Amino acid sequence: MRILTSVLSMLILTSPAALVAQAPPAKADIVMVAGCLREQPAGQWRVVNATDPKPSTANAPAAGDLPAMPVVGKNQFQLIGVAIFDLPTHKDHTVVLKGLLIPAKPLSRLNITSVTMVAATCGGGK
Repeated sequence: MRILTSVLSMLILTSPAALVAQAPPAKADIVMVAGCLREQPAGQWRVVNATDPKPSTANAPAAGDLPAMPVVGKNQFQLIGVAIFDLPTHKDHTVVLKGLLIPAKPLSRLNITSVTMVAATCGGGK
């Protein structure tokens, strides 16, 4: 019984130290990108000709954060978390998207938190 008590005491005393020593989970980056919103293939959304992601907040962009036209970048992102956004109304429009960046190969994903239309057309690219 004395051994069991000693073992339990050791576990109780060392457990908090073990929890403190663990590294916190990696933080997801919230970014902003601008580009052309496309549905490709049907039911799946991408932003194409997108700018490089830049750190941001999850809120919709302020007027001063909207890009100058035309927006032409070299990136493409698969969009996820799209169910609450009415993306068909912005199809083939230039948009600013904010969300959590999920780097992946061959195509990174963006779990979107806001969509803001910049122009009713996509200029400068396919």
